[in-house]
Amino acid sequence: MEINSLSQLDLTKQYTYADYVLWKFNERVELLKGYLRQMAAPSRKHQTASVNLTYAFVKTFKQHPCKVYVAPFDVRLPKKNPVGINPKDVYTVVQPDICVVCDLSKLDDAGCLGSPDLIVEILSPSNSKTDLFDKYKIYEEAGVKEYWIANPMEKLLQQYILNDISQRYELLNVATTDEQLTAHIFPMLVVNVADIFED
Repeated sequence: MEINSLSQLDLTKQYTYADYVLWKFNERVELLKGYLRQMAAPSRKHQTASVNLTYAFVKTFKQHPCKVYVAPFDVRLPKKNPVGINPKDVYTVVQPDICVVCDLSKLDDAGCLGSPDLIVEILSPSNSKTDLFDKYKIYEEAGVKEYWIANPMEKLLQQYILNDISQRYELLNVATTDEQLTAHIFPMLVVNVADIFED
């Protein structure tokens, strides 16, 4: 059956990437372990932070082999090694606000298959729980090496890094508007927090 409207889907059912690619509606959605999450339009503060962070990332990585992508950009996170993965075995498809991918073999015309090296999510009132808890666990389990959560309401950046031994996130830094934040895995990436959340 062709799916042309979000209302045709059962929100209690699990879906896979094979289902996702067939949907014909315009609303942006993600799959979090198979469960559909509709994405609200971002707030103005969210957009301001997104534009400013994107500018800092693009400027930093311009002469670097790693690639920077911004939402909407599909990142498929399979449970196992992505090589030769069947779309029916992918239950998580996210659209991070910003991501950096250094293993270019993970990139294809559909987006990224496998974990980016660094992901940034920007909080809005409608998505705070998802980014702080659900996506945090998903990115941790997927092995995303560094995860930033930008909070425009509080004007701060939280920086988590993946512990090589425990494979769990550790809070490395919480930077406020009078501070800079330096990426752990990319020391050349330094952002002024005040510049990110300017009104």
